[in-house]
Amino acid sequence: MRELRSEVTIDAPAERVWELLTDFGSFPDWNPFMQRASGEVAVGEKLVVFLKPPGSMGMSFKPRVVKVDPNRELRWLGHLVIPGLFDGEHIFEIDPIGDASCRFVQREEFRGVLVPLILAMIGGATERGFNEMNQALKARAEDAASG
Repeated sequence: MRELRSEVTIDAPAERVWELLTDFGSFPDWNPFMQRASGEVAVGEKLVVFLKPPGSMGMSFKPRVVKVDPNRELRWLGHLVIPGLFDGEHIFEIDPIGDASCRFVQREEFRGVLVPLILAMIGGATERGFNEMNQALKARAEDAASG
């Protein structure tokens, strides 16, 4: 298994961060990495997500939601063609720090026979995309929290 990870402290309540993270309709307004997403945030549901790492054309994929813990954690699992080749479990974690701030962690655990090859090609851009999304989420949540 290989993992990519990015985290940021957000000066806004966990509930506000969750609200933004699960409001897929607003992604085009603020999210530079996951520019579009649709589907129901419920275990077992299939989503449609369009990712655009920096410097790439972007790609759509259809992961299945595997965990929903409101205001705390959202996970989905996607596969490249067939399970076992290149699987990615995308994990968003929100850890409250008091009532008015939280630590947001975005990470992805990769498994499968093609992981070394594919991550060598896309790993750096994907990690930059995580960082860009985290900073955009922070800015949007903090702007709403202060306004």
